[in-house]
Amino acid sequence: MRIGKFPALLVAVCLGVLILAGCADTHHRIIVSVTDQKMLVLTDGKPIALYPVSTSKYGTGDKPGSYATPLGHLCVRTKIGEGAPLGAVFHSGHPTGEVVEPNAPGRDPVVTRILWLQGLDPENRNAYDRCIYIHGTPQESLLGTPASYGCIRMRSVDVANLFEIIGKGARVDIIEEALPVQKL
Repeated sequence: MRIGKFPALLVAVCLGVLILAGCADTHHRIIVSVTDQKMLVLTDGKPIALYPVSTSKYGTGDKPGSYATPLGHLCVRTKIGEGAPLGAVFHSGHPTGEVVEPNAPGRDPVVTRILWLQGLDPENRNAYDRCIYIHGTPQESLLGTPASYGCIRMRSVDVANLFEIIGKGARVDIIEEALPVQKL
């Protein structure tokens, strides 16, 4: 076995264990278009939701310290924030007790919910260690434009809804191309 294939094999084995344990969400898929700054959510291949998002203002890539959004096939490895109020602030994956309103001036913390992504391709293998999330943002007025530091940002109400739909192991594809035309 070549070393280059080892990370992909490890991820495939881990996903296989999740599926056997009934933990992998094989019914849902998320497609994020960097070009469109939109997220399409599918259930069993059928579109169910379309959300505005923000990907990185530093472009695409997976180099540590780049603040870029990784491209390719990923999956939801960890879900954080169940039951937290909209606008609840998280630091290092833990709630701080603070709650911020949409478009509140000042800082730009991670809010509401976190879907922590694991890269499945060699070109996005650093995503989990880089803390690449799908998460809420109080800077909702910037959605639809590249504004993040690598993560995929959403409105609090949208990420809370997505959190309820998507399970661990759900596939997430981040693409540069425009989304395929879909009817909801």
